[in-house]
Amino acid sequence: MTELGPVAWPPDPIRTERLVLREPEARDRAAFVELLASPEVHTYLGGPRARDELERAVPGVPERWPGSFVVDLDGAMIGQILLRRAPEHHRPAAVGKADLGYLFLPRAWGFGYAAEACAAALDWFDGALPGEPVVLATQTANTGSMRLAAKLGFTEVERFHAWGAEQWLGMRPPVTASD
Repeated sequence: MTELGPVAWPPDPIRTERLVLREPEARDRAAFVELLASPEVHTYLGGPRARDELERAVPGVPERWPGSFVVDLDGAMIGQILLRRAPEHHRPAAVGKADLGYLFLPRAWGFGYAAEACAAALDWFDGALPGEPVVLATQTANTGSMRLAAKLGFTEVERFHAWGAEQWLGMRPPVTASD
């Protein structure tokens, strides 16, 4: 993973109408294990990891690096937002751009939390690194993720085949100070 760039981290918690985006804490460890072990969450991500492996591997304070936000609802983690630089092995159109990822526990699906949290993270990103585009990749079979990408302003750059399925790469144009 490549760092986002010259951003102050961690930022102050980001508050939306219903959620708080914050830095991961030790109290989130069990929710991270649940998220990474969930077959439902990983339907389009190559499958879940074994819970016993995760119990051994997940550190006391998981995913603590710039660009990793816990999505908190009423004091409990319900998901994670990731903003990181797309690695060189990614699609050429994405390399070096900020890449948005998100995972939510199944009990949080269907309430609009992902859209609310992703929009807040993108607003933060636009303020921290104005003028930079953001990319998002998902399987075309993941209709929920495809709808969310469109709602967030991502438009298709390309489709490609990887990991045994058709993938979609979208880009959100840069937001500048005048936008």
